[in-house]
Amino acid sequence: MFCLKYRQLLPKDIIVRKMATVKRFYRRTNILQSGEKYEITLDQRKLKTPKGRVFEVSSKPLALAVAHEWDSQEDIIQRSNMHMTALCSTFLDNPQNLNSIDIVTYIANYLETDTILYQSSETEELFKLQKEKWDPIIQWFCDKYQVDVEKTTSISSPVIPSDTKEKIVRHVASYNAASLHGFMYGVDVLKSVILMLALCERALNVEEAIALSRLEEEFQISHWGNVEWSHELGKQDLQARLAAAVLFIHLNSSSATTKPKIDST
Repeated sequence: MFCLKYRQLLPKDIIVRKMATVKRFYRRTNILQSGEKYEITLDQRKLKTPKGRVFEVSSKPLALAVAHEWDSQEDIIQRSNMHMTALCSTFLDNPQNLNSIDIVTYIANYLETDTILYQSSETEELFKLQKEKWDPIIQWFCDKYQVDVEKTTSISSPVIPSDTKEKIVRHVASYNAASLHGFMYGVDVLKSVILMLALCERALNVEEAIALSRLEEEFQISHWGNVEWSHELGKQDLQARLAAAVLFIHLNSSSATTKPKIDST
């Protein structure tokens, strides 16, 4: 039934994609400093968000990264591959009207559904693999933040003590508003707060974090096979999205403005 529904929706999906196709309409990209903000220009025209706001960021390296995404487009603009642009636009437009408290609460509550806290004891081989690969990261998390969590091997939720959640709230709340959007995006990609924290603290790299988040899927594929090209494309897309989220956090956390040098002579 699922496959039948999918095939029925596929032609419509293709039509939508064709309707959304936009040819490259500019020759050059550049960045423009405006006060303490940086704007992106396409042939001298300022880039704008989907809601029509001027696209501006506080970090010059971030502006350069966005400009590079637009400069890398060829005949057709592939918006689905422009992850830095999408993250900036989401933060600027804030379509869901989220404030920092909303995002911090969302992230803290996500611990209760964290992928690596759900381990399956039904398949001995998979359970052994999960313990081998996931348990060291869970232990890192507990040691790093001086917290306790109890994973689950059933459909019941893992045990997250209230003081554990409070400590994570305080830590995540230390991120600025823009970085919080990037962190939330990364959590959604990984389906894991713990993996995202490990990634931001450089206890894992992007490839390792994606591999751990897909551990069960990779196990099933190793036993049942897969459509090779689809599997690789999916993995690469997740890696690109996650890398963009981490870079977005870093560039927003270490933003600096350029001020003219004052001549004292």
